[in-house]
Amino acid sequence: MAIRIVREDGDEILRKKSREVEVVDDKIRQILDDMVDTLHNYNGVGLAGPQIGLLKRLVVIDLYDDKGPIKLVNPKIIKQKGEQEVEEGCLSFPNQFAKIIRPLEVTIEALDENGKKIKLKGEKLLAQAISHEIDHLDGILFVDKIIPGTLQYVEPDDEKNK
Repeated sequence: MAIRIVREDGDEILRKKSREVEVVDDKIRQILDDMVDTLHNYNGVGLAGPQIGLLKRLVVIDLYDDKGPIKLVNPKIIKQKGEQEVEEGCLSFPNQFAKIIRPLEVTIEALDENGKKIKLKGEKLLAQAISHEIDHLDGILFVDKIIPGTLQYVEPDDEKNK
């Protein structure tokens, strides 16, 4: 397990489209595990391949509930329903938050960490996280979708400097 470096605003890899994963093997499983470790290290909800410098269609999401982390390979939204206005941030845009319109409900198809085809339905926060991370796989960033006038920068609470 390893903590990966999260690519931040201005890194051109964040604007590139990710490639499908051909084979889910031990190497891919290791990357997914590293992504979960990285996600937890930064207290994030979701992380996509490009955010750690890999143009692979890999996503991890953790709502910190009893279900544990979700690991997705080649996720694709096949159905979406409704909309919700949400406040959103992104590990690649530290301390920035804005309001966005996201689907209220999404259904996706993907492969799990063992290469098995799965279908997953997400509502509210999970739908938001899935949509956000799949956008990353297509080079779309949350700042592309913000409701004008809602972007805020929040000063980090840096205890070390006090």
